Amino acid sequence: MDRAAFERLVANALDGVPEPFASALRNVAVVVENRAPAGDPDLYGLYVGTPLDELSAGAGELPPMIAVFMHPLVDECDTDEELIDEVRITVLHELGHHLGMDEDQLDALGYG
Repeated sequence: MDRAAFERLVANALDGVPEPFASALRNVAVVVENRAPAGDPDLYGLYVGTPLDELSAGAGELPPMIAVFMHPLVDECDTDEELIDEVRITVLHELGHHLGMDEDQLDALGYG
């Protein structure tokens, strides 16, 4: 799968986020990276920022960002359907972190 097709999968996953959760993405940058960080090469996604349920320092703080890592997902998934589902789960998982959810809460929702 080429990068443009993968970016469309991520865009479709974002378009499928229902309200009121979609509104929480308004000020979040969502980027596609080819590879995960060297220290965690199997990572599918990463949230960087201050969750909405925590007080923010404000000035000088970068906006929150969700990174979706293309090659761990493409390399791991055997079918297009599996890839579409994993991209959706990854986007929802990282959105959950933005909303202040921890790993246990995300696991309970099926986004672990």
